[in-house]
Amino acid sequence: ETTIAVATPTETEAVEEAEADSDLTLAQQNAIGQAESYLSFTAFSREGLIEQLEYEGYSNADATFAVDAINVDWNEQAALQAEQYLELMSFSRQGLIDQLLYEGFTQEQAEYGASAVGY
Repeated sequence: ETTIAVATPTETEAVEEAEADSDLTLAQQNAIGQAESYLSFTAFSREGLIEQLEYEGYSNADATFAVDAINVDWNEQAALQAEQYLELMSFSRQGLIDQLLYEGFTQEQAEYGASAVGY
């Protein structure tokens, strides 16, 4: 009697992910991990996260690659950042939008973030 092993979808995904990761440089893999780590505890704009990774010593190319390789809802990040700011201090709607723009969010993302917190 022959037994045929069939990979479950999760095993298949894990194998595909491991194969995909093997195409990445160590710096790219680590930059992705660092980017995901940062997003797990605070909000960032795309530009802000790239700058943070560069500050950590990653090249602009690796930092940009990592940020673009992960799935991030930048509108959600703007809303989270707006919420974090309002927990610390008061802002007018325009002041909050300006602060989000300063942090690297686009105009649309900044307006979304302000609206999401009630402005």
